Amino acid sequence: MKTHDERFAEMTFASVYPHYLKKVEKKGRTKEELHQVIEWLTGFDNQQLQAQIDNKVTFEIFFQNAELNQDAHLITGLICGYRVEEIENSLTQKVRYLDKLVDELAKGKRLGKILRNS
Repeated sequence: MKTHDERFAEMTFASVYPHYLKKVEKKGRTKEELHQVIEWLTGFDNQQLQAQIDNKVTFEIFFQNAELNQDAHLITGLICGYRVEEIENSLTQKVRYLDKLVDELAKGKRLGKILRNS
């Protein structure tokens, strides 16, 4: 049986992206705001992000291609019962960083706070 970490590594970003979008739009946020949050974390502009989706890259490749924001370590708190700052597997932690940012956006947090005021 695959571990939690292995499942994240093999999961495609394209399979999860529609869920992120639906989650934030259901709460009155926009695709543009979602992309701003993703760009802040990964460095991907809209075109690069679309390429990741079109190429159906795994989260492992997605984060290998990304330039993680130097302030990503400021993302803390609980997501799915885990403290993101305590996750030991680097890839799993990056996926959970993204989950946490999407969660904050959906919960109505101000963009400046979500982007850790950078």
